[in-house]
Amino acid sequence: MVESSCDIVVGLDIGTTKICCVVGELADDKIEIIGVGTHPSVGLRKGVVVNIDSTVNSIRKAVEEAELMAGCEITSAFVGIAGSHIKGFNSHGVIAVKGEEVSEEDVERVIDAARAVAIPLDREIIHILPQEYIVDDQDGILDPVGMMGVRLEAKVHIVTGAVTAAQNLVKCANRAGLDVDDIVLQPLASAHAVITDEEREIGVALIDFGGGTTDLALLCEGSIKHTAVLGLGGNNLTYDISVGLRTPMNDAEKIKIRYGTCLVSMVRRDEMIEVPSVGDRRPRQLSRHILAEILEPRVEEIFSLIDQEVQRTKLKELLASGVVITGGSALLPGVCEMADQIFQLPARVGYPRNISGLVDVVNSPMYSTAVGLVLYGFQDRPQNPKRFKMRGDNILSKVTGRMKSWFGL
Repeated sequence: MVESSCDIVVGLDIGTTKICCVVGELADDKIEIIGVGTHPSVGLRKGVVVNIDSTVNSIRKAVEEAELMAGCEITSAFVGIAGSHIKGFNSHGVIAVKGEEVSEEDVERVIDAARAVAIPLDREIIHILPQEYIVDDQDGILDPVGMMGVRLEAKVHIVTGAVTAAQNLVKCANRAGLDVDDIVLQPLASAHAVITDEEREIGVALIDFGGGTTDLALLCEGSIKHTAVLGLGGNNLTYDISVGLRTPMNDAEKIKIRYGTCLVSMVRRDEMIEVPSVGDRRPRQLSRHILAEILEPRVEEIFSLIDQEVQRTKLKELLASGVVITGGSALLPGVCEMADQIFQLPARVGYPRNISGLVDVVNSPMYSTAVGLVLYGFQDRPQNPKRFKMRGDNILSKVTGRMKSWFGL
């Protein structure tokens, strides 16, 4: 088995329900997926590590599977981060241009000015995402370098997370034998995989409907305008089924995947399903209609909370492209119809795109984050190759010191 070359990027999605490792290779200016590994995740809750040893074991098994498929040794990866501890806010910076025209140094200074905000000691900056630059009152500028002017402003979106949550993710990856190339917000990674250039420009809401969390990213005019994480997801649906039908969690998950639907109107009342009982009791025959009555209000609640977040930002009128739903829970029948009702916007399910190779293997919303991490890695790495290779507790401080040189996504 050969070591991974400089043309290979690995995305590691450490999720609440599964660990997913995707290996991408650059071939003929196209990103080819050459390895995929997945393993159930048992060490996380709502996107946050709660058991290091269990998480490390799951990462190792997913990575080993990806290594066997790709035929190369995986030594580093881009790791996704989520959880209700994630907070995003917009900031604004202003500087005077040193020379007659805007230089790269000026851009760095104005980004530094925009990030000079008070942040609690227990939080760290994960991303600084430029939205637009303004040169002498001329707004809407994507790249100000080389423009004539005396005053430069920058509008940015800053994403912060709990220091300990990020450190635990890095620690798990390190213990599994991996260096961390970068920590990436999961909806930002998913957007790389499923959002088209037209949607990003016109305005779109990306909803990453995962197992432990539901992540939101609002994109417009080519950049991220808002991010948020809701601590509800597919696991809440499974728990509701387990309690409502009095069946074990594992069986509830299987029932959700096989028979679940978001809308009661999509199910016939005479359709029956077999439900395993707890303990040694015999399985029961129940109407599938009852299952739909359990799932519909929970999905409606999750989407309503996301819609409230969107309305709070006052950006809903900018989302002309509508809503794109991705993540494993987006496979639930009726998701798009429910989103249409709640958001009053056109909705579609987002599948990974702009890739070749093992497309059939990763052609599912559940792989959007992992594939997006690979795409993010290829886009970001040329400007900032292998940010940190040392394995240690100071790794997060190296993440903090970086500034994104690319615009938006």
